[in-house]
Amino acid sequence: MPWLALVVVVMAMAAAWLVHLVLTRYWPNPCNKAAQGARLPPGSRGFPLIGESLEFFAGSPSLELLPFFKRRQERYGPIFKTNLLGENLIVSLDPELNNLIFQQEEKLFQIWYPESLMRILGADCIIATLGSFHKHLRSLVLRLFGPENLRLVMLHDVQRIAHASLLSWLHQPSIELKQATSSMIFSVTAKRLISYDESSSSEGKLWMQFNAFLQGLLAFPLYIPGTAFYKCMQGRKNVMKILRKLLDERKKDAHRGSIDFLDLLIDDLKEKKHLMNENFALDLLFLLLFAGFETTSSGITAALRFLSDDPKALQELIEEHDNIQERRDDPDSEITWEEYKSMKFTSHVIHEALRLGNIAPVMFRKAIEDVHIKGYTIPKGSKIMINPSSAHLNPKIYNDPNAFNPWRWKDRAEPVGGASKEFMVFGGGLRLCVGADFAKMQIAIFLHCLVTKYRWKVIKEGTMVLSPGLQFPDGFHIQLLPKA
Repeated sequence: MPWLALVVVVMAMAAAWLVHLVLTRYWPNPCNKAAQGARLPPGSRGFPLIGESLEFFAGSPSLELLPFFKRRQERYGPIFKTNLLGENLIVSLDPELNNLIFQQEEKLFQIWYPESLMRILGADCIIATLGSFHKHLRSLVLRLFGPENLRLVMLHDVQRIAHASLLSWLHQPSIELKQATSSMIFSVTAKRLISYDESSSSEGKLWMQFNAFLQGLLAFPLYIPGTAFYKCMQGRKNVMKILRKLLDERKKDAHRGSIDFLDLLIDDLKEKKHLMNENFALDLLFLLLFAGFETTSSGITAALRFLSDDPKALQELIEEHDNIQERRDDPDSEITWEEYKSMKFTSHVIHEALRLGNIAPVMFRKAIEDVHIKGYTIPKGSKIMINPSSAHLNPKIYNDPNAFNPWRWKDRAEPVGGASKEFMVFGGGLRLCVGADFAKMQIAIFLHCLVTKYRWKVIKEGTMVLSPGLQFPDGFHIQLLPKA
């Protein structure tokens, strides 16, 4: 009966409130106890158990700063406390604090992520590792995504797949760009990671298992069929089963040698010099497969969405790439590394699309010492949420910040190494995204292959929203046509 269900819900909420009251009154947070007499950041923890999660996940119907952050910044300032995903958090919208966190990695702060997110990414994921082991894992990944391999191997792979994908889209009545580019980019990274070939795989479209991940990563952790979190966990289960099977098969092939990244991990496992074990190896593969295509496909889709509404920017982009092609002896020859590095306006377009798209909506850290800043004390043990969009959409940093204006980057120094305290799309400090250069290269090469041979017509524009990450709820549908 409906009334009986209502009574149960009310009783459950009342019980939760009593537990919350007892815990906060009689078992105070040790962080608060340690900081007695100190001025803690203002804010509210919200309701028992759910905190302020409902408002946070409500998202925004635009690319402007999430209303959740905007309202609290206006009320409390850029540093405040809240409760999300069942965790007490201090939120930082403050560029100075954000920069301090990145610069003092593993000194004043260390990596931390909510338990729900770690359940999805894996307890042994690289983002949870510290110190020398993190450096070791990072050095392994850089053998795939580092500058030398990008120049000698990945540049060719990206061009080949981009040309083949674009040709397959030609004359189709409609292409949903986010989905199409996800498949394209996944094929590049999966080939080098696990020698995966969708056309010959018995597992079907592996990348589709990751399809619900962006929604599930920052969803409320309810493991109930039908919820985003449940779909996300089911996707993880399916992918990990495939990766485990592949690892077991590879271990039996002792004479294969190092051909892809999985082989490299198996060689590392054999050495037994580090903390590496099979769980670490599988979680690392899982993260690289996901991160390698999800963020980049979102970046490409956002860039084309902005360019479709800005003929002037599109024309300047086309002229840059036509000029590159005209300077070649053979117009159809592959892009060289020097040509890629000469794509200045393309780089401006990419930085601007990523700034507005805010691909990584939040990042997390934990204070390992008491930190005093802006008149507040952040107690040791405090969990911190960093919001990059507060800098990316700050009118004091970027004039008319909600406008797509790639020319603004002509007068700004581009982020050294891909990050600065004003540009945190790829994080910063010791935890700067190891695939940042690879992502930017993929977007640039795709744009070159696109605008030198094709044009496109928007079939269904759709919308871009932050909820809290970048999403395209109605898709972005285009028709690809030969260049006139």
